Amino acid sequence: MTIPTPPPARPSAPVTRSEGPGAAPDLEELERFRLAALNMMEDAAEARRRLEQANQDLARAVADNSRLVAAIEQGWDAVVITDTDANIEYVNSTFERVTGYSRKELIGKNPRILQSGKQDPGFYREMWDHLANGLPFFGRMVNKRKDGQLFIEDAAISPVKDAEGRIVNYVGVKRDITERLRMEEQLAHSQKMETVGRLAGGVAHDFNNMLGVILGNAELLKENLHVESPLHEEVDAIIGAARRSSDITRQLLAFARRQLVQPKILDLNEAVEGCLKLLGRLIGENVDLVWLPAAEPCRVKIDPVQIDQILTNLCVNARDAIHDVGTITIETSRTTCSRTVCSLHEGCVPGEYVVLSVSDTGEGMSSEVIAHAFEPFFSTKPVGEGTGLGLATVHGIVTQNGGFVVAESPPGSGAVFRVHLPAQERPENEPGQTAPVKEPVGGGQTVMIVEDEALLLKLGATMLRSLGYRVIAAEGPEAAIERMKAEPGKIDLLLTDVVMSGMNGRELAARIRADQPDIRVLYMSGYTADFIASRGVLEKDLHFISKPFNRHDLAVHIQRCLNSEASPGHADS
Repeated sequence: MTIPTPPPARPSAPVTRSEGPGAAPDLEELERFRLAALNMMEDAAEARRRLEQANQDLARAVADNSRLVAAIEQGWDAVVITDTDANIEYVNSTFERVTGYSRKELIGKNPRILQSGKQDPGFYREMWDHLANGLPFFGRMVNKRKDGQLFIEDAAISPVKDAEGRIVNYVGVKRDITERLRMEEQLAHSQKMETVGRLAGGVAHDFNNMLGVILGNAELLKENLHVESPLHEEVDAIIGAARRSSDITRQLLAFARRQLVQPKILDLNEAVEGCLKLLGRLIGENVDLVWLPAAEPCRVKIDPVQIDQILTNLCVNARDAIHDVGTITIETSRTTCSRTVCSLHEGCVPGEYVVLSVSDTGEGMSSEVIAHAFEPFFSTKPVGEGTGLGLATVHGIVTQNGGFVVAESPPGSGAVFRVHLPAQERPENEPGQTAPVKEPVGGGQTVMIVEDEALLLKLGATMLRSLGYRVIAAEGPEAAIERMKAEPGKIDLLLTDVVMSGMNGRELAARIRADQPDIRVLYMSGYTADFIASRGVLEKDLHFISKPFNRHDLAVHIQRCLNSEASPGHADS
């Protein structure tokens, strides 16, 4: 019997599920589960990494945004953002500070609330033409703060576009330049004064020299005329014209801050009282002069002559503003000026000030006149009735002495000028000057006069001889040295010009003192103070006479110099 061969075994099919209790799991199925789990873990890890990166990017964006907001908020420029209808959506703190409006008051408003009316409609049409066409606009405008004060700003306004190029906002970046423009104007004014001062200084020397010749010779001519000579009137006219010309030069030098001064500490109350009689005659009988001194001392440091100039110019100005009858009031007081107040006036420092006020009941001044009142040659008087130097002179003198002057004119209440000078708490112990003798003539002393202008040299020598001095005349410093070597005996006084060609007066005095150490020196000059003394102040130990001078003035200065205890050491030139 044949036994059949069993068929070959077939591979078993993969197990997809348990065949029953206790059946073994399919390995391939487990592998698929394991791989799926690994993939899920990797996806989760990647998701965590992406989340961390997103968080970091967000943190950086927040930090960048915070820095941007802080920069905008704390920046010097004012920033404003509006929508397309020009309604304000955002302003920074600088915008609030400059305009005086709070953010709450501005949001939703139109920037036109800041308009001052100083720009015409064409200005704004041009601005919106630029912006509507997607172009930035740059311009300067005058706007008005919440309190009504005007300010000037430079503005850059730009359209903001979205990804599709549509305008969605406008952003304006503005800078308040009001203070900068004020300082630039102040600098320009100072430079103008400096230029005019240089011109005045250059002209003054030659002008004063010529005036000295005219005045001196006219006075000598008058002395030699017979009492009944018909030429007296003509000579007096020459002398008067020369003196008035000299006064104009002094006013030019005063407002240009180049006037030679000898300041000392004085009580302003006493100085004003000493001028009242003169001022009363000056303003006339139809104007009452009222004097209201402060109860306390008002000490300032200034040349007494400059007080006379200030009062004279202010009172004449007040008198001219009163057409019929009226009152001029002079008053002194003390005040404290803060840093804010002093910042408005060049060269002033915070502290105690003495105030000299001159007010009148005249017609007053408009704001336009006040703005130009202290400018040289500015005058509201008819042609020929004013030089325009009076108030400019006051301004120059006050500024030269570290103070400032302000003018006010309330409507219908006349005008008031307030001169502020730094207060001095202690009186200055200065040696008194030798009082001039009634007849200041010499007693045969030898005077060497050194002058490089031949006409002035001749005139000065004539004056000295008429005063009783023995005279050695030298035309220039080199000639003076030669004459000193040739002349036997002692020279009592050297009268020398300060600025000369080749050698100045100080150098000449030093050369002569090498041989004659006891010689007295009297300097003279028609130049301005900045040529002959440090910072426009005459040194206490230096004897000086300003040109032009007459014979009496020369006699008094020579007597003071000869009677001084010690000879001055030097002169700045």
